[in-house]
Parts: sequence; structure tokens; C-alpha cells
Amino acid sequence: MAFAHDTEVVLQSSAALINTLPGASDSGTDELAEPAQLEAYLTGYGFTGSRTHDDAELARVRDLRPRLRRLWTVDRDEAVGLVNEILARARALPRLVRHDGVDWHLHATADEDPLDVRMEVEAAMAVIDVIRTDSYDRMRICAAPDCDAVYVDLSRNRSKRYCDVGNCGNRANVTAYRARRAAGQG
Repeated sequence: MAFAHDTEVVLQSSAALINTLPGASDSGTDELAEPAQLEAYLTGYGFTGSRTHDDAELARVRDLRPRLRRLWTVDRDEAVGLVNEILARARALPRLVRHDGVDWHLHATADEDPLDVRMEVEAAMAVIDVIRTDSYDRMRICAAPDCDAVYVDLSRNRSKRYCDVGNCGNRANVTAYRARRAAGQG
């Protein structure tokens, strides 16, 4: 395990949220256009805390995605500044909590804070662990030339190159195989 369990879950859920953007999604469309899609995402990642279940909440979560994506596209030192801005803006106050069968872990916002604020601060807290362990190179953009999806490489040897959104790794392998075969090496 590269990070604490809660850190890995937040990094993966943040990547999944970012990958609902049209340029990163498997379908090529906005995969967070409807309230039901937000519900499915939140249920899939076990989000807790207060919810308003309205269009304004959906709009704020949709607006969060490009801000989270920036954490994947900047260098480590720039990420520090972004994380500090997020925490200051939310007046984050870390505390240990245990709930819903999950052992002690960090929350830095109140349960009643807006969903998008809680999600952004949780992502910032997870990125703190990434920065502190000098593992920022694990936060990547898919190596496929036609894919903008982000992912977290949790492999032991940090060798993952492709996202899990589409079939990018398999497509790259097929392309390489066909090129070798065409060159008579296959």
C-alpha cells in the first residue's frame, strides 16, 4: 500500500470525478450531467455527510472538476500552493473521525459543509500525503495520445502508464504489436 487507505480512496475518487469531464470520459461526453449520475458516483465511493440533492449542488460539484484536475497538471511545488489555498479558503480544521465501519481517518471539514467543499478539501488532504511522501509522480495523465484521463499509479514499482477509463493500455499494446508485425518482427 502506497498510502493510508483513506488517502488512496480519495485519490481514486477524485480521479474518477475528474474523468467525468467530456475530454477525459470514456464516452467523450460529460458523465456528470444529471443528478442521478452524481448519486451513482457518490454511492460508489461511499460519500457521507449532508447533501442538498439539488441542481445547485450538482453544478458546484461539476465546477469542482477542473480545479481538482489542476492538482494533476502542475508540478509538486505548485501543488503545495494549490493545496494551501484550498485549505485556507475552506478554513479546514483536521480532526480524526471514525464512522460507518471505517477506522480512524482524517476529516478537515464539518459534515454539514457543502458537498463540493468537503470533496475539494478531502482531495487536498490526500495530496498532502502524496507530497509529503515524495510520490507526486504517482498522479498522472494517461499516456495514450488521445486520452486526457487522470489516474493514480498505486503499483509497487510505479509502472502504470494508462488510465482505467477507456481501453487505452490494450489499444497501445495492439498498436505496438501491429507495428512490430508490419516491420517483420512479429
